[in-house]
Amino acid sequence: MDVPIHREWMRLALAEAEQAPATRDVPVGAIVVRDGVVIAARRNERELTNDPTAHAEILALRDAAAAIGDWRLTDCTLVVTLEPCVMCAGAIVSARVGTLVFGAWDEKAGAAGSLYDIVRDRRLNHRVEVYPGVEVEASARLLLEFFEDPLRRP
Repeated sequence: MDVPIHREWMRLALAEAEQAPATRDVPVGAIVVRDGVVIAARRNERELTNDPTAHAEILALRDAAAAIGDWRLTDCTLVVTLEPCVMCAGAIVSARVGTLVFGAWDEKAGAAGSLYDIVRDRRLNHRVEVYPGVEVEASARLLLEFFEDPLRRP
């Protein structure tokens, strides 16, 4: 289901992602929206911070929880340019995120429907509503351009 507001939010996440290559980080951006308002916006910072957990999703979830004063993000939407990995999918479930919107699929490490589907696994205590493939071409293009340029890669 294509929701116009999801495309608008994805463009904000893409703007975050576009800044990541300046620090040689993979161009992934994430925003968290609550009641139609962006409460967090981050990009990958693993190279910048030497932190293996500094994925855009994790950083955005931390900022969102701090912004609302609660770790439960049930009434929030996480918008990310790339399908979340296993670590991020686990954090999404743990944070009780209500909705996940993502752009490009990650056939090698995705955990929201491609390789795994952690965010909708019925064995877990929470399941997330998922809208995949939003602005997929723009999301994929950023990643392809990054990995094609040897000067940008770590």
